[in-house]
Amino acid sequence: MKRILIADDNATVRRGLRGVIQHHEDWDVCEEAVDGRDAIEQARELHPDILLLDLAMPGMNGFDTARELAKLEPDVQILLCTGQLSTFVVREAEKMGIQGAVSKSKVSQITDGIAALLRHETFYCWPTD
Repeated sequence: MKRILIADDNATVRRGLRGVIQHHEDWDVCEEAVDGRDAIEQARELHPDILLLDLAMPGMNGFDTARELAKLEPDVQILLCTGQLSTFVVREAEKMGIQGAVSKSKVSQITDGIAALLRHETFYCWPTD
């Protein structure tokens, strides 16, 4: 069973992502985090395979969270899942070593991204902006 941690400040989005993940019998949501600090704490405790990470969160955004997590839990694969997907965001994610970036409004991108990261491949959805 592959363990996935969801980090998003919006409870509705977390529920939606949980629902998407639960449709895959080999995937399990091990926990939900409400912000970047919570995501780091949960990842250090639970050692998930993948962190679905929102970009725009209060206190500590997704980039800052990914930067810190890379130092503390380098084996956790990160899929940036954002409503603000742009070429700039994807380039920054790639430069930082985040393994993937997708739009949170496109379920197929999220599931394809998770599957790719579980195969230890990168997965960047380049917007047409």
